[in-house]
Amino acid sequence: MSDEFEQKGPDFEEEDEAPSEPPLEWPSSREWGRPPGPEEPSHDPYSREPYSREPNSPRDPYSGDPYSADSYPPQGVLQSHVTQRRSRDPLARLFPGLPHGVRVGLDWILTIAGAILIVLALKQWVVNPYRIPSSSMEPTLNCAKPALGCQGESSDRVLACRICLDFGPPSRGDIVVFNTPREAALKCGEGGTFVKRVIGLPGETVQEDDFGNIYIRGPTSKTAVKLKEPYLSSKARLADSAHFGQHWKVPSGEYFMMGDNRSQSCDSRSWGSVPRNKLIGTVFFVYWPPDRIGFR
Repeated sequence: MSDEFEQKGPDFEEEDEAPSEPPLEWPSSREWGRPPGPEEPSHDPYSREPYSREPNSPRDPYSGDPYSADSYPPQGVLQSHVTQRRSRDPLARLFPGLPHGVRVGLDWILTIAGAILIVLALKQWVVNPYRIPSSSMEPTLNCAKPALGCQGESSDRVLACRICLDFGPPSRGDIVVFNTPREAALKCGEGGTFVKRVIGLPGETVQEDDFGNIYIRGPTSKTAVKLKEPYLSSKARLADSAHFGQHWKVPSGEYFMMGDNRSQSCDSRSWGSVPRNKLIGTVFFVYWPPDRIGFR
């Protein structure tokens, strides 16, 4: 069998040995046209170096590395917010060791005391409330004393503007709250605070005719002008005849006051004019009772 196999197989020639040539290599850097340089470090995809920036850089809103786990959330921002919130409490700044409950109680006390001081300051220099005690200003301002001629079921509560007199003197026709002169207590049997209407200004002469009409003559005028009083009815004028035909000279720096209910008003016709320094404020608003609310 071995002989048969050798006879049928093809004849092969033995190849010559391969030439001794060097193996194939990649072109060097010079052959690619780039000069040789220092060895570049390998790139680590998980390295944070490519993302690090200098603090306070334009693209870095926080101080430090925004991509660093140690600086998130940004400690500088949190610290600034905490500092700002704490600085809003003045008691915490003044008494840093004060317990929270004590600080809250002290805060309430100071708030209430401040509110009281503001109200007192407003009453002293800006606006002051008053109650109408008599019928001398009926029907413009009501009281609650029917025996004295009052028309209302409750006394009007009014607001007097104190600061208004700091900007200028009262005008004719204004309703004014004032401290009465000493003569008022002798003539009227009472003094204190009155509410009347300004009729005569400093230097003028006030006259009342036989029909209860009021005439005003200026300091340099020789003729008197009849005063228009739409708040007064003809019946109310004729009800008071005790001062018909009289006239009064208003001194400089003083004001002549009269009530709208002439027969029930003890006013400047009886005890004289009111000095400027005794005026308290001008009445401008009725705030009680509800059905009487409005400007005057």
